[in-house]
Amino acid sequence: MTATTDHARSATPHLRLALGALGVVFGDIGTSPLYAFRESFIGAHPLPINELHVMGVLSLIVWALILVVTVKYVFITMRADNRGEGGSLALLSLIRRVAPGAALLPAITTAALLATALFYGDAVITPAISILSAVEGLTLVDDDLAVAIIPVTLVITVGLFAIQRFGTDLVGRYFGPVMLLWFVAIAVLGVVNIAGRPDVLLAASPAYAFDFVSRDPLRAFLTLGTVVLTITGAEALYADMGHFGRRPISRAWLAVVLPALLLCYAGQAALVLRDPGTIDQVFYLLAPRWALWPLLALATVATVIASQSVISGAYSVTQQAMQLGYLPRLKLVHTSADERGQVFVPAVNVILCVMVIALVLGFRSSAALAAAFGFAVTSTMVLTTVMMGFVIFRIWRLRRIWMMALYAVLFAFDLALFGASATKIPDGAWFPLAIAVLLMLLFTTWGMGRTLLAKRLAEDALPVEDFLRSTARVPRVPGLAVYFTRDSNGVPTALLHSLKHFHVLHQQVLLLTVRTALLPHVKHVRRLHFEELGPGTARAVLTFGFRDAPDVPKALMSLPQAWQAEPFLTGYVLGRQTLVPAKRPGMSLWREMLFAAMVRLSSSAMEYYHLPPGRVIELGSQVEI
Repeated sequence: MTATTDHARSATPHLRLALGALGVVFGDIGTSPLYAFRESFIGAHPLPINELHVMGVLSLIVWALILVVTVKYVFITMRADNRGEGGSLALLSLIRRVAPGAALLPAITTAALLATALFYGDAVITPAISILSAVEGLTLVDDDLAVAIIPVTLVITVGLFAIQRFGTDLVGRYFGPVMLLWFVAIAVLGVVNIAGRPDVLLAASPAYAFDFVSRDPLRAFLTLGTVVLTITGAEALYADMGHFGRRPISRAWLAVVLPALLLCYAGQAALVLRDPGTIDQVFYLLAPRWALWPLLALATVATVIASQSVISGAYSVTQQAMQLGYLPRLKLVHTSADERGQVFVPAVNVILCVMVIALVLGFRSSAALAAAFGFAVTSTMVLTTVMMGFVIFRIWRLRRIWMMALYAVLFAFDLALFGASATKIPDGAWFPLAIAVLLMLLFTTWGMGRTLLAKRLAEDALPVEDFLRSTARVPRVPGLAVYFTRDSNGVPTALLHSLKHFHVLHQQVLLLTVRTALLPHVKHVRRLHFEELGPGTARAVLTFGFRDAPDVPKALMSLPQAWQAEPFLTGYVLGRQTLVPAKRPGMSLWREMLFAAMVRLSSSAMEYYHLPPGRVIELGSQVEI
C-alpha cells in the first residue's frame, strides 16, 4: 500500500508537467488540423478528391507525424540536451562545449544561427495563420460574417500582444486543461466521422503513401509542401524541453497529442471521401450543426494558446542570443519570480505584433498564408538534422549500421519536405526567408563586431603590472569601484580615463569581466572567480548561463568579506564606446556602420546587469573599428 502511494506521489509532478506541456509545447502542432489537411486539395497545387489522393495524403501525414515528430524529435533529438535545455542555440552550445576544436564548428554555428533566424519567421506566421483559420469558421454560421474575419482577427492579435507584458505565469496554469479539452474534442470528432468510413484507418500502412508517390509522383512531391503543415511546431518539443523536461513532453505526445491528431486527420479524410464538397471547411464540418459555436470558441482559444507558445519562445530565443553574443542588449523583463525562463522583451513584442498585423492585412486568409508557412519549419528541421548528425556520429559515436540507415531515412524525408516547401517561395515562402536573411545579417554583424571591438580595446589596454607600478603613490578615497571590462587581462580604458581626470583611485578597485558559459545555468557558488592583483586592486570574473539573469550586484555578494562594501560606497563604472567606422582590416565599411548603429540602439548595461541607477558612472571614448 505504501509503495503504491509513493509511486502515485512521484508520478504527480510528471503528470502536472505533462499537462502544462499540452498548453505550451503542443499549441502550434495541435491546431494544425484547422487548416493542414484541406490545403492539399485547395492550395496552390490542388489534388483531385478521390480515394488514391485522400488515402495517400492521409498516409503521408501519418508517417510524417511518426518519422519526423516521434522518431526524430521525441526518441532521438530530445536526448541531445544541454543540461536539460533544448533548441538550436542550446544544441550549438552543447557542441561547442563538448567539441570546441571541431573543424566543422564554423559550419555548425552558421546552421544554428540560421535555424534560429528561421524560427522568428515561424513566430510571425503562426499567430496570423492560426487565428485566421479559427475565425474563418464564422462563415459557416452566416456567409455575411465574412466581412468580420479580418477585423476580429486583428482585435484578437492586438489583444494577444497587449497582454504579453503581464507574462504567462498567471494564465499559463489554464492553458494545459484547455488544450487537453481541445485534444479530446478533436479526437472525438475524428472517431465519430471514422465510423462512417472505417476503411480510412488502413492509411496507417505506408503502402498507400508509396502507391500515391508511384502513380502520381509530381503531385505527391508538391503535396509534401502542404503535408509539412501537419508537423509545424515539432521544433517546440525540443526548444521547450528546458521548461518541462524530456519525459513529460514525450508522455504528453505519445499518450494524448499523437492519438488525437491521427484520429482527427483520419476523420477529415473519411468526411471528404463521403462528401467532397466539405473540403473548404472540413475541420468545422466534422461537428454537428449544434456544436459549431462551442467548437468555434474552443478553436479560437486554442489558436491564441498556440500563438502564445511561439511568442514566448521568441522571447526565450532572444534572451539566449543576447547572452551568447549574437544580439545587442535589449530591455528584458522577468515576469515570474520563480521561473527564470519566463521573460518578456518589449522590442520583440512590438516588432512581432506589427509584422503579424501586416501579414493578416497582406494575405487576408489562412489559405494564402499556408504558402508562406512550412518553408521556415522544414528549413529548421533540415538544419537540426545536420547538427544532430554531428552529435550522433561524432559525440555519441554511434556507428551501427541500423543507426546510419535510420539517419539516412530521416534526412532524406526532411530534404523531401524542404524541397517541396521551397517550391512555394514565389507564393509567399519568400517572407520567412527574407526575415531569416535579415536576422542572419544582424547575428553575424554583431558577433563579428564584438570580436573586432574586443580586439581593438585589448590593443589599447594597459598591462596590469604597469598600472600597479604607475599608481603606487596615487591617493586613494574610501569606497569600492567596480570597473567593467571585456578583457580579463589588461586594465580597461574607463579606469585610465577616470584616473586621468580625477587623479585619485578608490580604496578598492575591482576589474570585473562578465562571461556567458556554454551551459543554460551556472550555480551561484560557481559564478565568481576572484583574484587579488595588488594592494587595493583585484580582478573578478562572473560567469552566467545563457538562460540566467545577469544580476551583477547579487553575484558580487559572494566576494571575500574584506571586499564587501556598503552599497552607498560602491560605484559601478561603465565604458561607453563611440564607434568610428574606418577602412581598417576587419569588416566592410557598411557592416561597421551597421554594427555602430546596433551599439547605439542597444539598451543600457545598467538595466541589463541590474545595477543600482544612482551608483553608475559612464565614461566615454572613441574607438576605430
